[in-house]
Amino acid sequence: MANNFFKFRQFTVFQDRCAMKVGTDGTLLGAWARGGDTILDIGTGTGLIALMLAQRYPQAQVKGIDIVSSAVEQARENVEASPFRNIVIEEADAVMFANEGERYHSIVCNPPFYEGLACPDGLRNVARHTTLLSFRSLVESVVRLLRDDGEFSVIVPFDCLSRLENEASLSGLFKTRQCSVRTTPGKSPRRFLLAFRKHPCELETEDGVVELSPGVRSEWYQQLTKDFYL
Repeated sequence: MANNFFKFRQFTVFQDRCAMKVGTDGTLLGAWARGGDTILDIGTGTGLIALMLAQRYPQAQVKGIDIVSSAVEQARENVEASPFRNIVIEEADAVMFANEGERYHSIVCNPPFYEGLACPDGLRNVARHTTLLSFRSLVESVVRLLRDDGEFSVIVPFDCLSRLENEASLSGLFKTRQCSVRTTPGKSPRRFLLAFRKHPCELETEDGVVELSPGVRSEWYQQLTKDFYL
């Protein structure tokens, strides 16, 4: 059973009312994504990524949205218990929210990615499956929400890479950064950190390894997350 909370250097994330717990994907994205004056975290869940970006960009205005009421309540409590006062959490559907006219310098999302048969847990269905937020809907919403000079950052499993890239390309977004992440040396990348913009520029690429062996974090991962892990 997952712990009810996860303690970081400057904040604690309680997660007993959220389907998706604190994990490597969210931590990677929160540490890797670039911020800006205004930041939007789509599908904020526990509020982890919003909290990480608020810590990294203390002058930014950070907003986290989620469609699940229990997640919104827990994220708000996690934010209120943190030292950061530059975060707002709202209950909102990303597609509807995109119609409100706000624009952001930075948008981040650890998106649902499974298709097909959903798991029995209804909340995990929302968090892990594309039933309510397909890649197409996500990317189309991002295009409306992103400033012309903004950046959209996301993390996906290796088998979802081409699907997300295709949707981004069809919507007029250009991939500008990519980090392929291996669990341990010698293994194929299991996940990809990606960043997109509305205008083409030279693609930046890098490779990362999470652990050198079970329980031993790599130098790359330690440096990326050093301001967060105890």
